[in-house]
Amino acid sequence: MILPIVAYGDPVLRKVGVDVASDYPKLKELLANMWETMYNAKGVGLAAPQIGLPIRIFLVDTTPFADDEGLSEEEQKALDGFKKAFINAEIEEEEGEEWIFNEGCLSIPDVREDVKRKPTVRISYLDEDFKSHTETYDGLLARVIQHEYDHIEGVLFTDKLSGLKKRLLKGRLTSISKGKISADYRMRFPDIKKGR
Repeated sequence: MILPIVAYGDPVLRKVGVDVASDYPKLKELLANMWETMYNAKGVGLAAPQIGLPIRIFLVDTTPFADDEGLSEEEQKALDGFKKAFINAEIEEEEGEEWIFNEGCLSIPDVREDVKRKPTVRISYLDEDFKSHTETYDGLLARVIQHEYDHIEGVLFTDKLSGLKKRLLKGRLTSISKGKISADYRMRFPDIKKGR
């Protein structure tokens, strides 16, 4: 089932997610709905807060990035077919010299900005079967994981911008929070911002 994606301004996007227990109600159904929602919106990642749930789950499928001709063959191979659910994830380490990449977010449609992140990340998480993993990722794959991980920490990519950039974006972000935006997918806008 395709779920509406929560828009910028909703308080759920600012909550630190809580851990999920293995007996979380209808977990497999939730994950299936999240995948369907993400693909419908043409995203490469989706976190539970973006569908209104303040829990520590996010999904990543970087396959669409594998066609980027600006990437090395090795990077393309790493991205192609990478599809994973991360449950109760914790970033253990981020390292390397920060690099800039243009990011966007399904909760903030039509806003893209350059964001600095470190190129390597080590993350521990549980998979869909609640098996534990600790893995290291690099480059664009690391960046997508860091972006989605930020969501379960209550952080948005716009938080990482300079004060000037934030001021320049303020009007557009306010418009999104008031539902004055069109997206190619279902969205849910914060009631408090609509004056209800």
